[in-house]
Amino acid sequence: MEGGPGRIAVAFAPSHVTGLVGPSLDARDPRGRGSIGAGLVLAAGVRAIARLEPRTRSRLMLTSNLDLPLPISEDAASRLLASHRGRLSIQLSHSLPVGQGFGSSAAGATSVALATAALVGKPRRVAIQVAHLADLFGRGGLGGVAAILGGGLEVRTDPGIPPYGRVVHRPVRGSVLVGTVGPPLPTPSVLRRPRVLERIQRASDGIEEVRAHPTVEELFEQSEAFTDRVGLAPPALRDVIRGLRRRGGWAAQAMFGRSFFARPRSPRARAAMVRWLINSDVRAVELGIARSGARILS
Repeated sequence: MEGGPGRIAVAFAPSHVTGLVGPSLDARDPRGRGSIGAGLVLAAGVRAIARLEPRTRSRLMLTSNLDLPLPISEDAASRLLASHRGRLSIQLSHSLPVGQGFGSSAAGATSVALATAALVGKPRRVAIQVAHLADLFGRGGLGGVAAILGGGLEVRTDPGIPPYGRVVHRPVRGSVLVGTVGPPLPTPSVLRRPRVLERIQRASDGIEEVRAHPTVEELFEQSEAFTDRVGLAPPALRDVIRGLRRRGGWAAQAMFGRSFFARPRSPRARAAMVRWLINSDVRAVELGIARSGARILS
């Protein structure tokens, strides 16, 4: 049947910063591939508004507030629409840039998958699997979908999405400073380089410490050490990270972008860090830590 009013679903998936990571891509089942690691789930993220109208043929239209192609989000929607007839229109709203280590690809794929699955009658479990596979094979990240299924501090103790993988979440109060230093660094360009993956693996010793002591202080201590050991931050980003540390804060690279995440150790340090960022003309914003993970809104 052509025409009809269609149905609408709205979903949200939070963005995320990874402080330390260990790739794990050897599992035979791709749902068990990804990474171990730890990071913070952010209150900002990606909102998807999906509308499905009855049609005799399937058609997908995806737009966003970014003037960029979004192949991973499109792949997630296409996988779910493949066995369903209708015209699927999706509008994405990104709060943070893509390609800067904020997990925007995973958040986009997850919000799209949740909204689309709700319209075509697929369970949440299937939506999460589809989002993970789209992000994994699109080389958007190494376990970002698993990380954002809950809020707060996340520790990926086993790679992959549940039940193949396991993620521990701990609530975190307060906020975190995030910012960019330079143009986006598309994650696929990093994840296609075996030598870089080997370097990341060698530097990932601190994950066990965060697993044993899942606190925000331990996360930042180990993330700083990981940033320094892995050596992926370009000079301009290293200068900003060091400047924030000298002013009384924790600061580390958000993997794998030209970006940082930081947290002051005291109110006085926060004032010094914010003042220095403004005077240095560094693009940054203070964000809350998410209390919950990816979900359907309506």
